[in-house]
Amino acid sequence: MFEKLGDRITNVMTIDLRKFYQITNPSKTLFVNNGVDDKLYIDFSSVRGGDIICKLKDKISFWQPDEPTCTLFTGHIGCGKSTELLRLQAELEKADFHVVYFESSEDLVTTDVDIADVMLAIARRVSQSLDKITLAEPKKFNELLQGALRVLNAEVTSAELKVPGVGDVGFSSEKDKFSLSLGIGKITTKTKSDPTSREKLNQFLAPQKVNLLEAINQELLEPAIAKLKQQGKAGLVVIVDNLDRIDNRVKAWGRPQQEYLFVDQGEFMTKLNCHVVYTMPLSLKFSNDYGMLTQRFPEDPKVLPMVPVKFPDGLVHAQGMELMQDMVLARAFPELTAAERRNKITEIFDSVATLERLCLMSGGHMRDLLRLLNSLIQEEMKLPLRRETLEKVIRERRNEMMMPISQKEWQLLRDVKQSKTVSDDDGYQKLIRSRFVFEYRDGDKPWFDVNPILGEATELLS
Repeated sequence: MFEKLGDRITNVMTIDLRKFYQITNPSKTLFVNNGVDDKLYIDFSSVRGGDIICKLKDKISFWQPDEPTCTLFTGHIGCGKSTELLRLQAELEKADFHVVYFESSEDLVTTDVDIADVMLAIARRVSQSLDKITLAEPKKFNELLQGALRVLNAEVTSAELKVPGVGDVGFSSEKDKFSLSLGIGKITTKTKSDPTSREKLNQFLAPQKVNLLEAINQELLEPAIAKLKQQGKAGLVVIVDNLDRIDNRVKAWGRPQQEYLFVDQGEFMTKLNCHVVYTMPLSLKFSNDYGMLTQRFPEDPKVLPMVPVKFPDGLVHAQGMELMQDMVLARAFPELTAAERRNKITEIFDSVATLERLCLMSGGHMRDLLRLLNSLIQEEMKLPLRRETLEKVIRERRNEMMMPISQKEWQLLRDVKQSKTVSDDDGYQKLIRSRFVFEYRDGDKPWFDVNPILGEATELLS
């Protein structure tokens, strides 16, 4: 993802502004343990109430290595979930698990997701990962794929799928090597770009969900795990990232998509016979159906909290602020220790106060911090970065955020700012989904506050 650090910052004493700008790209995910990005990674677990990833790893590798587990993982979009899940992947691979991590947004249409789409995506990704393992002929799965292809009127080539013989689906022409991903890929490629085909597929698979689940378990996951263990692996883990980004538009029958998938279809998500971690929209924690959701899954969702930069009473959270500053400084001086970096703050900013202001206005949100910093670098075009320019960037960002806020939502924001709480009102779900309101943890107790950039709007100062 990133270039080598030597290419980025030519000298720890001299910062290349262009490379500093590139390394603060807010859309980039850190791949920890790759020898490069680990120098940019900051461990925030001390201010997040513990190391959630370590607990997840222990649950899978120590407590239930041979029993399927299902975990929901949530938090604000941009708070660092993907980086932490990639760290989980690395830790589980060290424990000899075969781990399949993928971003579901690459496989699914986030505005229109059904449970069959999720199961097919998982089956395809797992099948792709088993390039050195040959499994038996998947008869049930073949029949389902053939039926789906007939419904879609898909034309398939002999290299992808041998149509005449049902038993040949899922085998490539090269040595009859098992590859369900070929057949599934043909289906998903067609449906992803064609809403009509997607509707046809869902109508076909909806009554077949139980059969599809059985086929995935009996003909893919279970035999794959057996073969993996023969090769010395401890088991199979699937990490489905970006499922928290699915749209919450209402389905044709009146059910919001997020509630439909995680509540109505949640039972199917828990029935895969391997270890599975799904990301879940944080706003579902404030849905009227959240109690029902927790009944569908074996345990409550794991929340990756925001990094606190203030306490509920408004006082600065010194430890949280220090770690957020370290995140900025690590991108400027990746080869230096945290203590050495702190002596160089004024090489980047006109004062320590400017860095503190930047971190405070991020609200402890990683992507927002990098977005503000990235915009500041681009606006200033030279070092040191000035407080005056930072305030301009903050005002511009605030103006953008304010545009869609209704009078009712302003009142909800005033209530949050005063009470530090939210309810299951639909309006609060939207505020959290839009990152107008952030969730923090004070010990085990959650509390809420308005995004600091909005917090200084005149509508909230009166």
